[in-house]
Amino acid sequence: MRSSASLTRIIGIANIVVVVIAAVALFLMPAADAPEVGRQAVAQTQPTQQPQPTLPSAEQPPPVVASPEFAKQVKANELGKVPVLMYHRILKKRLASIDRTPSQLRKELEQLAKQGYVPITAREFATGDIRVPAGKFPVVLTFDDGHQSHFALDADGMPKKDTAVDLIYRVAREYPTFRPVATFWINKRPFGLDDRDEQVKAVQWLTQHGFEVANHTWSHPDLRTLSKKKVREQLVRLERLLKKLGVGPAKTMALPFGSMPRSKKLARTGSWDGTSYDFGGVFLAGAEPSLSPYAKKFDRGAIQRIQSNGKKGECRKWCSEYWLGWLNKHPGERYVSDGDPLRISIPQALRGNIAPKRASQVNAY
Repeated sequence: MRSSASLTRIIGIANIVVVVIAAVALFLMPAADAPEVGRQAVAQTQPTQQPQPTLPSAEQPPPVVASPEFAKQVKANELGKVPVLMYHRILKKRLASIDRTPSQLRKELEQLAKQGYVPITAREFATGDIRVPAGKFPVVLTFDDGHQSHFALDADGMPKKDTAVDLIYRVAREYPTFRPVATFWINKRPFGLDDRDEQVKAVQWLTQHGFEVANHTWSHPDLRTLSKKKVREQLVRLERLLKKLGVGPAKTMALPFGSMPRSKKLARTGSWDGTSYDFGGVFLAGAEPSLSPYAKKFDRGAIQRIQSNGKKGECRKWCSEYWLGWLNKHPGERYVSDGDPLRISIPQALRGNIAPKRASQVNAY
C-alpha cells in the first residue's frame, strides 16, 4: 500500500500534465477576436465545394392576349407547318446514316435558335398546348430508342458532356429564347441502363427538368409484322415500365421504323393483361413537316417527322437540312405563334382549314 506522501506526489504530477495539455489546446485554438486575416488563413486550409452551374429553365414564356391587330403585326399563322425533328444516336464517329455527331447536333440546334425556333415537347405539340412567344416558331426535338448518348449524368450529377441533353443546354445558355426541352422515346433499357434505381434516377431527372420520356415499345419490333395481341403487349409492357419509373402513363408514342400496325387504331388505344394505353399522339419516322394540331386534316394517329440529316442522297428532299431551308424560303407556310395560348391566330383566308372543335378559339385577321 502506497503512503499518503506518494499519493500526493502522483496527484500533483497528474494535475501538472492536465494543465500543460489545456494550455497547449488553448494556444492552438483560434481566438474569438482573432484578426480577419487569421480567420481567412484558417478557412483556406479547409476544402471548398465548387458551386454547381445553373441550368437554363424550361419554364414556358408568359402569355399575351392577342387581338387581330396584334396577330397581323407579328404575322401569326397557327395553321402553319411545324418541324418535328427525329434523332437517333449522337456519336463522335457515325456508324449509320441516321447517326449525328455532337458537332452536327449542336450546329443544327444553333441554327434553329438563330432562326427563331422555340422547342416544345411532342406531348405539348400533339395536344395543342403550344406556348411559344409571339412571332416565334415551334420545333419539336425527338430522340428515339433511349440511347446512352442521349442522356447520362456525370460525377457531379450534371448532364454528361456531348450527350444530347448537354448540347441542348449549351445552346440554351447561348440563346435564352431557346427553351431546353425535348422528347425521349424509350425501350426496355432506357439510356442503356440495366439497374432499376439508375433508370429511375435518369428518367425522373429528365421529367423534373421539363423533358418528356414516353413510349417506343418494349423491344422495338416492326409492329406491322405482329398480331394485334402482340402489338398491345409491346405497348403495355413499356407503359408498365414507365409507371415503375414514376413517369407514366405516356401521352405520346413513336412507331419503331415508322411502321404502323395493320390495325391503325391499336397504335393509339388498346389494352393487354388488364392494363390500357391511350396516346394523344402517334409519331411516324418521316419525312416532312407536320400539319398544325389545329388543322382540320391533322391526324394525331400518324404525325409526320423529319430525319435530322444533311441534303445528300435520299435526304436531298426529305431530311432536316432541306426542310428547314424550305420553311425559311416559304415563311407563309410555317407556323408562327401569336403568343396567346387561348387563341388560334390565322389569316382570314385560312379560317376554313381549322378543326371544327377549335372554331371558337379562332382569332382571324
